[in-house]
Amino acid sequence: MSAADGARRPVPTAGRGGPATEATERPDSRRAARRRARAARRTSDAAGTTLAFVESPVQLLNVLEWTYLQQTQAGAVTVVVLSPHDPMTRGQLRRMAELARDEGCTVRWEEARGGATAPLRTIGGLAPLLRRARRIVIGDPFSRYVQLLLTLARARDLVVVDDGTATMEFISQLARGEQLVRWHRSGGSRSPRDLAFAPFSAAARRRLTPVPDSDIRTVGVFSSMPVEPPPGVTVTANEFAWTRARFGPPRLTRGTDIVGTSLVETGVVDPDHYLAAVRALARTHGATRYFAHRRESADKLHALEAATGLEIVRPDLPLELIARRGPIGRTILSFPSTVVHTLPLALAGTGVRVAVCDVDPAWLTTKASPRAQGFLSGVTGTARDVQRLTFAATG
Repeated sequence: MSAADGARRPVPTAGRGGPATEATERPDSRRAARRRARAARRTSDAAGTTLAFVESPVQLLNVLEWTYLQQTQAGAVTVVVLSPHDPMTRGQLRRMAELARDEGCTVRWEEARGGATAPLRTIGGLAPLLRRARRIVIGDPFSRYVQLLLTLARARDLVVVDDGTATMEFISQLARGEQLVRWHRSGGSRSPRDLAFAPFSAAARRRLTPVPDSDIRTVGVFSSMPVEPPPGVTVTANEFAWTRARFGPPRLTRGTDIVGTSLVETGVVDPDHYLAAVRALARTHGATRYFAHRRESADKLHALEAATGLEIVRPDLPLELIARRGPIGRTILSFPSTVVHTLPLALAGTGVRVAVCDVDPAWLTTKASPRAQGFLSGVTGTARDVQRLTFAATG
């Protein structure tokens, strides 16, 4: 098949009715969810209200995992979706919002980026909720939107749920008292926008830093990542108990699946090197499917399909749910990313093997942050229950 043919073919989506997500959801899960919702409403006055802010499907998944673990202690949970522009992310968020409602959460969808006046409308509309909430749960402490909202919140309890591997960098920066900056951002001078927002970012960092020997506020982290919190921050392990209780176990195929990353889209890895690495992995390990990251561009995916012959699948839910529902390959290959930490937990006891391929320093772009190689090596090196592949093994 030529590259032109690949460009004309639609990229399939794993979702309702597709082979990649044959549902094995428990038949009584909706009834159980309604019972939990009624119990949560009965205890909400005692437990207080929880307001959660999410901007990605993974963040919303981890809010559901946190709520499931807390049971009635979470009280009444309102999830505010600060919707992004990206169509794939929006689609996955809408599917996750359906699951959240099934679990008894109230979901409030905000077109937070829908024009110049959208931020003011969003913040103004959320102000009453921010004043009433006794607990704030956030999925992305690096988000400027979230940082601004935190400065308006009165909640005593703050909880950070995983936004993937970024949680590792957040904990490290918090422990060192540094400015909150995403790991893949290049160094150098700060833009005028960065300087204008700096006071809000600093205020949010202070809100996320516990006060020693004080009950002014509590700060917790709910994470499946290997993190060592600073004093005063409580870490609760996310073992994907909700995911395992609601879905699966999956049917396993005989093939090998590759999980895509957005390392090219974030400017960290050169696209030609990435394509060559995927092609080598597919050839060496007999892979047949490539599960695309929601941020991967259509042009890149068509090029991958043409060069490798892989079936490109664009999931409509986070991969942890897609894999748990099945069918899924007996071996899953990934580059350094969140899934090398989360998939072994979500797929515990299924017999699926997860392997991670290191990123060769030669693949990095000239625009990549100086921290990129160390961070990616840390993601790979700290992953549990995975097989580690070197980039030399892909050739």
